[in-house]
Amino acid sequence: MLLIARFTVTDPGPFADRAHRALELLLAQPGCLRGLLVRSTESATAWVLTVEFASVAAYRKSLSPFDVRTLVIPLLAEADTTEPAAYEVVVEAGPDGVRRHASLLAADADTVRLGEAAGPTTAR
Repeated sequence: MLLIARFTVTDPGPFADRAHRALELLLAQPGCLRGLLVRSTESATAWVLTVEFASVAAYRKSLSPFDVRTLVIPLLAEADTTEPAAYEVVVEAGPDGVRRHASLLAADADTVRLGEAAGPTTAR
């Protein structure tokens, strides 16, 4: 699972320090595989934080510890919310070759709205 958080940053020094600490905290959690903080070479204010997790469960558990909730969650709350942030890996390429992953999405992912996982609250 890949978390992608996009930020518009006007004061890069403090932001990079906060992101550095956030990555330290996340990488200390089981199932957190790696993280990157990158800045656009085309727009100095465009930054992206990506964090790779072994699974959705590892992602959720990584966000649970108190120190993560007090530092990482507020940082992520500043991210651009106009695009999705959590992605599943579909194809992975590395030195050992290219492999395809099974989808984690439910079969009805495009038909069930948020809050309706157990069924709509009112009959349609």
